[in-house]
Amino acid sequence: MRSTIIFGCGNLLMGDDGFGPAVIAKLEKEQRLPESVEAVDAMTGIREYLFDYLLSEEGRPDHIIILDAVQFQDRRPGEVFCIESSSIPARKIHDFSLHQFPTVNLLQELQEHTSIRVTILAAQAENIPLEIEPGLTASMKSAVSRACDEILRIVNTQQREVAIHDV
Repeated sequence: MRSTIIFGCGNLLMGDDGFGPAVIAKLEKEQRLPESVEAVDAMTGIREYLFDYLLSEEGRPDHIIILDAVQFQDRRPGEVFCIESSSIPARKIHDFSLHQFPTVNLLQELQEHTSIRVTILAAQAENIPLEIEPGLTASMKSAVSRACDEILRIVNTQQREVAIHDV
């Protein structure tokens, strides 16, 4: 089990919603993640991964990083920023919640009831179409590179903190 798992969320067939999987593809192809970090293209199945970690008594990662596209009123297309799980847009909440208990947010459950740290790195989408329209906009293609840089900064800082703690 890796100490950090990065999940790229989204649908590559729905425009900028493919941001998360695009970041994972770039990380796997061009970047050198530490051995303790795993990158997973969760596509639209993040709920199942999170549910598994919530129930697992063994092999939990120390840190989960979620990559996803969002649409907020006050952000610029392609802007990359961290959000709290409570800030996930309403139309995205169902991606992270159990069908039987729609008010239960698995990300909040992980943070409140386990030692797993959760970071959500979001990018402001320019276009999430209502029908199939593959491909990221230019602003989101740029956001993919910025997100990769931020992921590397986060995991490298984490690696240094672990090394200092172990000394």
